[in-house]
Parts: sequence; structure tokens; C-alpha cells
Amino acid sequence: MNAPGSLPRYQRVAAYAVIRRTLADGTDEILLSRVAERISAQEMWTLPGGGVDHGEDPRDAVVREVYEEAGLAAAVGETAHVYSAYMPGVRRDGRMVDAHALRIVYEGWVAKDAPAPQVMEVDGSTVESAWKPIADVVTGKVPVFAMVADALGDLQPTRLQRLAAYGVVTRQGADGEEWLMTRISSAGFHSGAWTLPGGGVEHGEPPADALAREVLEECGVGCEVGELLGVHDEHFTGTSPEGRLEDYHGVHLVFKAALAEGAEPYVAELGGTTDAVEFVPLSRLRSGEVELHDVARYAVEHWSAR
Repeated sequence: MNAPGSLPRYQRVAAYAVIRRTLADGTDEILLSRVAERISAQEMWTLPGGGVDHGEDPRDAVVREVYEEAGLAAAVGETAHVYSAYMPGVRRDGRMVDAHALRIVYEGWVAKDAPAPQVMEVDGSTVESAWKPIADVVTGKVPVFAMVADALGDLQPTRLQRLAAYGVVTRQGADGEEWLMTRISSAGFHSGAWTLPGGGVEHGEPPADALAREVLEECGVGCEVGELLGVHDEHFTGTSPEGRLEDYHGVHLVFKAALAEGAEPYVAELGGTTDAVEFVPLSRLRSGEVELHDVARYAVEHWSAR
């Protein structure tokens, strides 16, 4: 047998993505690819990705490989880690080589409503692509290459802090006091929950102006913004509307607001994060029969007596 130093040198640069999501029940999953038997006789899973073609941007390579291996359109972040593996005396392409593998691993994500993964390439190195519980990867129930565990430890969810402004808009109805509420669509965090009208404050935008803009965009009506009632915040890890797993911290400014007399709100933003707009009796909000987002629950508990 040839000594490692006398073998042909084989260097390969490859790019991969850690693509994660959190399901509604709290299960954390990662997208993995199962390699063909010609790569490993035993069942082994790895990150979606592969070799970088000559002249190809590594981020473009990841997008291409994710589509070939999983049939999904991926987005790739700027964060990356590089792993180097020296493997003298391994078989590649039917011969023994002195191998050096450089693996660039990015944070990646796919759309929240992306279809189930399916392998697109024919006779490639991937025979199956699937979402796997991260807990099963950690415990070894899903057999993975060492790079997967290393990348999971190094590439944590993106940290995002967001400032938003919301409004408490009330009126008297047949059943007493009613609050203007919006329901979060499947495109947003906490899908199906009802929340106060409002949304993110843009850079340089006065929060009161942001609230008036958001009410107009979501509910199709203008509003007059009044006093600041309080500040609420929430911190959780979840899948963003774009499909990116985020370590999210929301800071919410809650204002008193009023609509013009006779104004009738409606869903004005089609395809956005709001799919319903209604005045809801306060009694229903207090009773718990309506699923509330945390900022709405906070507002009901603190200011429904005002």
C-alpha cells in the first residue's frame, strides 16, 4: 500500500446549509439529505449541499444543491463557518487518494409554506431528503456525519430584535365594549391568533406614525393615535414569515387610538400577515374563547377597565 504522502492529492471545496424550522407544537427540525450507498454502506444523513463548481460563488452553490437534493428554493445568509478535514488514504472516484475537504457551512432557510422535500437529481449522491427532529440528531437516533453536529453547535438561530407599535381601538357595540382585532395569517408568527392592529416601526419612523400607517395598511382606515399605555415584550425562538429560524425579541409600544366616526375596518392587505379584521366583544377576549397573541392578552389584562 502506498504511504499517505505518495498518494494523489485530492482537495474538494463544498458548501452546505443548516436549514431549521420550529413546528407549531414546538418541535425543532433540520433539513437533511441521506447519502447513497456508494457513499456510505450504512444509513447516514448530512446537510444539504455539495461541491462548489469552478468559478461558482459558494452561496450560489448551496442554493443549487438544495434544489437538486430537496427540490426547495433556499435563501442563504451571510454567516458561515469553515471546517477542514484531512483524510489521507481514503477512496474517491474509485482510487485511493490523500484527501483534503474544505466545507463552508451557511445559515439557510426555505419558505414557511414550502412543500415536502424531494430529491430532484438522478443517480446523484443523495437518495432521500427529509425534515428530521433535531432531538433525534442530538441523541443519535438519526445517524449523521460529524459535520452536522458541529454546524448545529456553531450556527445558532439569528438574533432579531424588533420594535413595533400597536393600538387599543374600542367602541360600544350591542354586547358592550368591543376591541378592534386582527388575526395573524399563515404567513406570520403565531398563525391563527388574534392581536391588536399595528406592526413594525421602520428606521427613523416615529412610533405613532408607524401605528397609523399599519392600521391603514391592515384595516383600510385611518386612526388618531393617543397616549402611550405601556410597553410589552416577548422573547422566543420560532420560524419567521420568510422561513428563517430566529431568536426573536419583540418590544411592543401599546397606544390608545381611535378611528374616525363611522369608519368600517376591513382586510386591506391581501397576502400579508393579516387575514381577518373584526371588532370583537371584550367579554369574548376576557373569557379565553378567542386565541390571543401575547401583546393582545397583555393589553386586555391591563387596560380593559379603562
